[in-house]
Amino acid sequence: MIRIAGAVLVIACTGYLGMAKARKYALRPRELRNMQAALQILETEIIYGATPLPEAMEVVASRVDKNTAPLFYQAGQELESMTVCTVKEAWDQALNAFSSRTLLEDSDLRVLRQLGNCLGMSDSRDQAKHLHLAMEQLKIEAMNAAERAKTHVKLWNYLGFLTGLLLVTVFY
Repeated sequence: MIRIAGAVLVIACTGYLGMAKARKYALRPRELRNMQAALQILETEIIYGATPLPEAMEVVASRVDKNTAPLFYQAGQELESMTVCTVKEAWDQALNAFSSRTLLEDSDLRVLRQLGNCLGMSDSRDQAKHLHLAMEQLKIEAMNAAERAKTHVKLWNYLGFLTGLLLVTVFY
């Protein structure tokens, strides 16, 4: 009886680990789409609302997904508090804090870092061009992430449970 309970526990634990890994693959495309939507809102605030960048960041934070909002909220707070000298520094600090809480990969974060180099450095039309470029790059990343998710989600789900079955078979 204890052996059966142990076997079930091993299979359940490895299955859970596989499902957790699969979930990361499944959620990344959604995070990328949310980031695109956030950048679209930021563009609207900058171009049509003529909103100052600190306020625009906070507006974006109030309108986007709870997983995306901290990046814009912190960037807005950094800009308002004037603890940093430039928009780039505020964006980089916010992005560094955000990167540990997100499923975005280095290539995604690189796009956002490049955007930070351009924010607040020119007129609103030029910033709109940079925002469009970042949105297009994130769109490509989202399509690639969706393709990877199609294969990797099933792979990790099956791999987790099959690893548990293999361990049970080897040890019993």
